[in-house]
Amino acid sequence: MSAENGTPASTAGSSGTPGTPGSPVGPQPEPIRFFGTTWVDRSGGYTARRVGVAVGSLAAAAVSCFVLRIAYQGLRIAEIGSFVTLLMVVMFAICSALAFRHTWSAFTTRPDPARQASLRGLLAIGFVGSLVAYFFRSLTEAPGEKLHRAEYETAREQYEKRTTRRSGNPSKKRRRS
Repeated sequence: MSAENGTPASTAGSSGTPGTPGSPVGPQPEPIRFFGTTWVDRSGGYTARRVGVAVGSLAAAAVSCFVLRIAYQGLRIAEIGSFVTLLMVVMFAICSALAFRHTWSAFTTRPDPARQASLRGLLAIGFVGSLVAYFFRSLTEAPGEKLHRAEYETAREQYEKRTTRRSGNPSKKRRRS
């Protein structure tokens, strides 16, 4: 295991083809950012990573709000008008709310890549909402763990069905009369 993110370390002698000694058999779990594959069996410092992600995302959200406050004060000092100041505050609030909802829903369902690309600007403006969603999700699980676990278990079940159906020597099967 890689100490950095918990993903399996590659073995020097394995070529990556199935059936080679040292290569994993069946579907492999998809790594999650900051957690690697430790979410599968919740080992390798999983709890400490969750705490770290929660604290880190909350601290990043707090620092981001502080930076936004400095920007707001800059607008007030520049005396550009209350309408523009109000427009900026409303824009950040709406974008943060939309970013929170989008990030939260992305933890349970795979987002559409085309929609994700079209929302990139909105998500960049509402980054505080994404950080807050990351914080709340990390209180209960690794962000995205539920989705990844469901996909991994489905893939494992399908793999088991395929391999058990094909097991045995077909020439030794009993013929039906």
